[in-house]
Amino acid sequence: IESAAARAGEAVLAVPDGDRLTALVRDGGAAAAACARYAAAWESARADDEVVPGAGDEDELVVGLSAPAGPIAAATAYRQAEQALSVARRRGRFFVEHEQLAAGSVLPLLADDAVKAFADGLLRALREHDATGRGDLVASLRAWLSRHGQWDAAAADLGVHRHTLRYRMRRVEEILGRSLDDPDVRMELWLALKTTAPD
Repeated sequence: IESAAARAGEAVLAVPDGDRLTALVRDGGAAAAACARYAAAWESARADDEVVPGAGDEDELVVGLSAPAGPIAAATAYRQAEQALSVARRRGRFFVEHEQLAAGSVLPLLADDAVKAFADGLLRALREHDATGRGDLVASLRAWLSRHGQWDAAAADLGVHRHTLRYRMRRVEEILGRSLDDPDVRMELWLALKTTAPD
């Protein structure tokens, strides 16, 4: 990074911290490009089961890159780089840009075991109810949420009368002890359903 920056006449600030390196580089500059190229070389070498020159057997490079930021926003940039680094490690990738995180869906981020455990716990009582054959609350909740609470459309999807669906949603509220009028509750339930949906 430093040699690429020197060749291009760019300033770079590199701060080593144990096995980590935090670098402040010019957006779109030679140092940033060198970092991306080196990470790509690591990824390519791993795919080909080769050794990266200058790396030990136990070494592994993982890069998290923030969005472009000025000096006043350095703390925000550092936090973004940390988030990108965390995602790169979880996904087994060598290089993740913070801007990529908002470009896709949030659903792949929900693959974390803690999120799955939360989702399973949240929906457990409804699934136990359904297992007794006394209703289809999970499917009804999914249909109702996917139709943004529109009774007639959700009931039609399920092939039931809207009054049947209203009864089922009241049972969901009773079993969970939560109100479906609360947007946070609806959001948590929808994410739980998406997280635990069969592939």
